[in-house]
Amino acid sequence: MQLKEQIKIGLEGLRVHRLRSVLTMLGIIFGVGAVIAMLSIGEGAKREALEKFKFLGVNNIIIRDKDLGEKELEEARAKFSRGLSLEDAEAIKDIIPTVAAVAPQAEFETEAKYEDKSAKVTLVGVTSSYGEILNYETSQGEFLNDDHHRQEMRVCVLGAEVAKTLFPVQEPLGKRIKLDDQWFEVIGIMASKTLFTETVGELAARNLNQDIYLPLSSLLRRFDKEEDLASELNQLTVKVRDSQELVESAAIIRRILERRHHHNDDFDIVIPYELLKQEEKERRIYNMVLGSIAAISLLVGGIGIMNIMLATVLERTREIGIRRALGATRKEILQQFLIEAVGLSLVGGIVGVILGISMSLVINSFAEFKTAITPISVFVAFGVSGAVGIIFGTFPAKRAAEVNPIEALRYE
Repeated sequence: MQLKEQIKIGLEGLRVHRLRSVLTMLGIIFGVGAVIAMLSIGEGAKREALEKFKFLGVNNIIIRDKDLGEKELEEARAKFSRGLSLEDAEAIKDIIPTVAAVAPQAEFETEAKYEDKSAKVTLVGVTSSYGEILNYETSQGEFLNDDHHRQEMRVCVLGAEVAKTLFPVQEPLGKRIKLDDQWFEVIGIMASKTLFTETVGELAARNLNQDIYLPLSSLLRRFDKEEDLASELNQLTVKVRDSQELVESAAIIRRILERRHHHNDDFDIVIPYELLKQEEKERRIYNMVLGSIAAISLLVGGIGIMNIMLATVLERTREIGIRRALGATRKEILQQFLIEAVGLSLVGGIVGVILGISMSLVINSFAEFKTAITPISVFVAFGVSGAVGIIFGTFPAKRAAEVNPIEALRYE
């Protein structure tokens, strides 16, 4: 008998027992759907983490001024530590040959106003190297350059959300806004940035789209720190030429700053590349756990197929005997029942893929999780569903093929 006829007979068997076939497929449908949905959640989380760390720069070392209490701050200053300063930046750049550039950064929280609009913002004083090191891009206008810093110019670049708040209708470029009690001209608008979560510790302190960038010299000269003992800078971003030199360079930076700060513990060093590797490791474990949980559904579905197919063999014993008496071989009987089992898995797999993609889209739309469906997750889930049909359908099919035709004809 030709394979085409075998497939036709096998599918006819599924059609005749439609309700049983649908109930048998449910395990495969939910299993495949769960695998795709779980993997899409893991992939979405991975992409979101990569997007965050892209803004920090994988070749960068970030040094943050530690937020000390009043008593600790007084003790540090009494031990001759000035906190992070421009001199620290110069020392790091001059001493360490692996350093390509250093971007100093000072911050000041205030209110920005334009006409009747206002917004709470963080002023970030930077030099031109800041945009180059962190690959910051403007959606309109230009970023700060060396002339702005050297001449202490009253110019600023708005974060994406600040621009929308202060200028919902008007064109921001060329307008003058009031920052605290100072007037600054808008020369650029930043592209929207990913918001940071607790993943990166102290670097999660604010919404980056609510920042306003000023020349560092202008901020240091025109805005007084809230505390007299506060550090000159809040952050130094150090770009290393090669990511392989990050750990070694960070160790040297720590020794330099400990000596300059007279061994006061008033700064933190963060290596985004190391955080990224740790994040990726955690995501892999997370995906494995999610995939394993979802795979259990496929296993249960496979056991369901085997159980139903064994019952089917028993129920159709007389039919098997008649077919054998009419000349069907053991191989053809084996093929018939195996086709039925694989058919159940493949149809269930197709429905499961549709369900999984739908679940991912719903989660992405209505939940806080970002999801990303990849072709490999669909391929793996569908491939596994086919394999389940073959693996769990082989034993019942083999049992059917081994039925003695004489005994089968006598079976009631």
